[in-house]
Amino acid sequence: MVEAAVAGGADALAAAGGDGTQALVATIAAREGLPSACIPAGTRNHFALDLGVDRDDVVGALDAFVDGGERVVDLAEVNDRVFVNNASLGVYAAAVQRDAYRNAKVSTLLDTVPDAFGKGDEGTSELRWTGPDGRQGDAVAALLVSNNPYRLGTIVGSGTRPRMDGATLGVVAAGTRLRRFTTEEFVVDANGPVPIGIDGEALLMDPPLVFRSRPAALRVRIARAHPGASPSSDAPLSVRGAVPALFRIATGRPGVR
Repeated sequence: MVEAAVAGGADALAAAGGDGTQALVATIAAREGLPSACIPAGTRNHFALDLGVDRDDVVGALDAFVDGGERVVDLAEVNDRVFVNNASLGVYAAAVQRDAYRNAKVSTLLDTVPDAFGKGDEGTSELRWTGPDGRQGDAVAALLVSNNPYRLGTIVGSGTRPRMDGATLGVVAAGTRLRRFTTEEFVVDANGPVPIGIDGEALLMDPPLVFRSRPAALRVRIARAHPGASPSSDAPLSVRGAVPALFRIATGRPGVR
């Protein structure tokens, strides 16, 4: 549908749907250099939240095309697939691949922990990655790679991104300790196909997984009546609240508003 709209001469694009839908439209909008509007008609609408689109005003979001301001934001990609929010590896990504997940989310996540550390089912792929210091990363239960870093903690705005134009990836590695860093490129390797959740969609990808930031890739229009900025504050981060916030992000529940 989007390709047909472009072929028909569309000079702007919009999608009414969730984050996965927004990512698909953003891919084409970025390629064509067209402005795009995010209409938050999905389940979580995390991308809309961080852009500053009022998620409770779906109809008002359409004003982006008649009374809206324009800004330029980053996208991210893994093996050439674009994502607007994040890609999760490990416990959550493996759990959503299982048939039992929809009916017993917590127990399925707990059952997946041994696999995420490479100690469960035979053939489970252990994730291998390198930190910004060039050293091999520790075994982890979860890796989250985001299009710009999230604020983690218990403060106002936790689980959102303070900015969408920082030209960087945010990486959070959760294992025996929590590591956070930013980078322009991040590579994860494994012995076999890797379960990955991309903007809430469950996929399998062949390694290595190469994550890259795509700075200033997307023109977005936002209705002037909407906030136009992320809820994140500049207050110090709370380490104690980081793990719960990480789980909320991976499951598409930022925990604000």
